[in-house]
Amino acid sequence: GSQISRYNLNVRLTDEAAECVVDGLTLISDRQLADTHTCIDHIKPNGTSRQLHKCIVDDAAHAVFNGKIIVHPHAQQTNSSQSSRNLLLSKMAQVDTKPQLEIFADDVKCAHGATVGQLDQEEIFYLESRGLSAKAARNLLTYAFGAEIISRIPVTSLRQQLEQAVLNQTQSN
Repeated sequence: GSQISRYNLNVRLTDEAAECVVDGLTLISDRQLADTHTCIDHIKPNGTSRQLHKCIVDDAAHAVFNGKIIVHPHAQQTNSSQSSRNLLLSKMAQVDTKPQLEIFADDVKCAHGATVGQLDQEEIFYLESRGLSAKAARNLLTYAFGAEIISRIPVTSLRQQLEQAVLNQTQSN
């Protein structure tokens, strides 16, 4: 709910075969600015990291994602992936996304990527042909986009609170 927010997350995998999963969901509207910076630092070999960050941006809001994965020279056999997926709900919404890999080891499996897009008009049409209004179809697709992250939360009470927050946000459009 803040007008401007900045979130920094730094993870150092300092043990052999260390693992981490980092999921994030940003849901902003009006003229909000959400600025997210992450760094996952693989120090030792056989580490695994998975990062999925999603942004739902409406109105004239602006989201920033700057994620970095570093694989040090001795961190051989690292398996790491980073994905930034972004949904723009208006023509004024903006997303700046920059996933990065810095790899200083030879024997690794690392991937990164980013997507920025809008709701698919064919999907909206399909849901309309099944009896939903255009607004309900957009709300359902927007909710489903964020639900992938929320469904991974193991704490039931927190997961339910976040589901309700996303539902409330998507119903207000």
